[in-house]
Amino acid sequence: MGPMTPTPPTPPTWDRAPVVDQVAVDGLVRLLDLETIEVNLFRGVSPDVSLQRVFGGQVAGQALVAAARTVDPEHGHVHSLHAYFLRPGDPSVPILYEVDRIRDGRSFTTRRVVAIQHGKAIFNLQSSFQKPEQGLEHQLPVPEGIPAPEELPTFRERWADRAALLGEWYTRPRPIDFRVDWTPQERDEPLPPRQHVWLRAAGLLPDDPILHACVLTYASDMTLLDTTLLPHGGTYQENELMMASLDHAMWFHRPFEADQWLLYAQDSPSASEARGLARGLVYTQDGALVASVVQEGLIRQVRR
Repeated sequence: MGPMTPTPPTPPTWDRAPVVDQVAVDGLVRLLDLETIEVNLFRGVSPDVSLQRVFGGQVAGQALVAAARTVDPEHGHVHSLHAYFLRPGDPSVPILYEVDRIRDGRSFTTRRVVAIQHGKAIFNLQSSFQKPEQGLEHQLPVPEGIPAPEELPTFRERWADRAALLGEWYTRPRPIDFRVDWTPQERDEPLPPRQHVWLRAAGLLPDDPILHACVLTYASDMTLLDTTLLPHGGTYQENELMMASLDHAMWFHRPFEADQWLLYAQDSPSASEARGLARGLVYTQDGALVASVVQEGLIRQVRR
């Protein structure tokens, strides 16, 4: 995957999702466009140095970009990734991504990526790429009875009555447009451990399948672990919890476009011993299952 050029903010055609924040999306494309330092060595930066730690989806997305940069597109597209978050990332300094070309086979290509800051590994990822191949086909059906994304409030509409409390987190630009099927008022009480999230890039993306996979990887870390809190009521701020992703796995089943609506059907089968497990299935609007995600995260009560 070569360097990526942000898409100019041109008006969408009738069959494209409407642009919500093209500037933020172009910023995400630049964030994922790593600098090549040397063969198998890349450098990425963080967009907001005021944060305490680097967003996990950013590191995962950038690591997948680094892996893809060492794979000839003729050798296929990414079909799976498995990653561990090892240390909090420092947003004030660049992240180095070192790629190990583990295997180049006739059907499958495997890469290992280690993200490094201050001389230490903060994240590692293994990803596998496969040449297109025909085979058996089946999938779980898309959940029924889910409101269409246009029927659900935007992020700012949903949290408007708590804008002052949320501060900069409420007002900052968002490259991913999210719509969920619960209200903040419902969230104050325990809910079943499942949620349905519509997501898409908030503008148009370049026509690059690997970039669309990297954008979905980035977005997949945003709401998944949050599903583990639904049975307990409130948010992690209100419950005084420290939450962090521990590991993350994805499987890409079918082609998709990350700037079109995708339904992220999530559930949490278990939380115990200060860890929570959450799963997600990603569908297109016409019901094709395009990706599966599993994540375990730290959910630690803050001791004061």
